[in-house]
Amino acid sequence: MMRKTMLGALALSLGLSACTTSPLGRSQLSLFDSSEIDQQGQKAFDEYRKSHKQATGRDGQYVTCIADAIIKTLPEGQGPSKWTVGVYQDEEPNAFALPGGYVVINTGLMKVAKNQDQIATVVGHEMAHVLANHANERTSTQSLTSTGLGVVQSVTGNNALAQLLGAGAQYGVLLPYSRRQESEADLLGLDLMARAGFDPQASIALWQNMASAGGGQPPEWASTHPNSGERSEALKGRMQSALKLSEEARAAGHTPNCGNIKS
Repeated sequence: MMRKTMLGALALSLGLSACTTSPLGRSQLSLFDSSEIDQQGQKAFDEYRKSHKQATGRDGQYVTCIADAIIKTLPEGQGPSKWTVGVYQDEEPNAFALPGGYVVINTGLMKVAKNQDQIATVVGHEMAHVLANHANERTSTQSLTSTGLGVVQSVTGNNALAQLLGAGAQYGVLLPYSRRQESEADLLGLDLMARAGFDPQASIALWQNMASAGGGQPPEWASTHPNSGERSEALKGRMQSALKLSEEARAAGHTPNCGNIKS
């Protein structure tokens, strides 16, 4: 009993001493060094590439153009020094981000997002996960809510982080962010794409398309996400400020023209 109490107190003190703030001002728990998280993200991405074929040609160039437009407008020093954004062969209408600046778009999503602005919504959302350090927060929370021994292992430098973020478990650990994180990435991503000169109103249409693709229900991969209606309402609440950002961006010369998705 005393051991459990001591471990619980340690977990609490670690949590209180490792609080950071998200870009939207939300308190976050970050127990791990960002460089460690990024290294594990790279390992997970390398593992993913071994089993998934990258789409080249038109789709790849299209998404690269959109991502570059967003990256160019990020404040200096914000985010990874290098982003890796690519399209991979998978018919599931999905996308995900890994710490370290890795963003994967499935070819199946290209059939749901109908234009550059809708794709920019997705890319901005995934970049927002990275910029908001959601992987560190999720892993830290998972560590603290596991056994007290796991907490101790996590902060004493052994292989707990590798176990939590290892390439063999990346899809179960890194991808299913919480609803709170998904909602935050929606709003942050809206700002990112708007600052690059994309039309933020396309975000609403995208989630309508996603709802239709899922037969009115979110697909299995989105089970931890807010539903499309909730996402749309939250985006509408931020739309006026996003539209202003987009107008200012276009007036400053940010007018992305990546073309249309090849049907």
